[in-house]
Amino acid sequence: MSWSAKQYVAFEDERTRPARDLLAAIPTPEARTVVDIGCGPGNSTELLVPRFPGAQVRGLDSSPDMIEAARKRLPQLRFEVADIDAWAEEGPFDVIFANAVLQWVPDHATLLPALAGKLASGGSLAIQMPDNLNEPSHRLMREVAANGPWADKLAGAAGQRTEMADASGYFSMLRPHCARVDVWRTTYHHPLPGGAAGVVEWFKGSGLIPFLSPLTETERAQYLEQYLAAVAKAYPALPDGSVLLPFPRLFIVATR
Repeated sequence: MSWSAKQYVAFEDERTRPARDLLAAIPTPEARTVVDIGCGPGNSTELLVPRFPGAQVRGLDSSPDMIEAARKRLPQLRFEVADIDAWAEEGPFDVIFANAVLQWVPDHATLLPALAGKLASGGSLAIQMPDNLNEPSHRLMREVAANGPWADKLAGAAGQRTEMADASGYFSMLRPHCARVDVWRTTYHHPLPGGAAGVVEWFKGSGLIPFLSPLTETERAQYLEQYLAAVAKAYPALPDGSVLLPFPRLFIVATR
């Protein structure tokens, strides 16, 4: 997949709000080592610096474009290109922050206990993941992919997002490894200008990437045209022309 920092930050305020809410729930009072895995363009990393003054704060992301943007944004910090599922550092870390990234990483039943195992005593693993695979926005991505001339090309696109467990499942994964596990789900309602086109622009920076990346430029335009028409029916515009996009997210804070 090809991630674009410019496209992602087009809705930076909305994308950063869940990171702020996640950060506020971390009970670890002080930290010396903090790592933001899947740091993106550094918008979430930027929050960690004042929250943990004096800590060594780092960022990891698999996208070179995202890391380049993060380095420009926060030149005083260390950012590295790295895949989370191959991240071999043992720690210990006082805080591992994972905002809107682990939905792209497989095998949570193995991954999450391994991440918890990198924590120092009293350290926290803080996770936020979009929980929207069953929302109309994502159901329509799959339907358009399956019913167009690009169906063969996009046969594996939906599988790039990991099927998530429910709250009980994540609690059970982490509780044997942590003294405290807090799990909750929040649905944000984002007002987006431009009607259905605003919804499409939002997901061009995230959920649509696996569906658009394999296509030619012409196919991409045709796919987006069909997706836009379907989104317009599923998310009717409000009187002011905007759309209120419901966006459910799952939060986990596990403290060792």
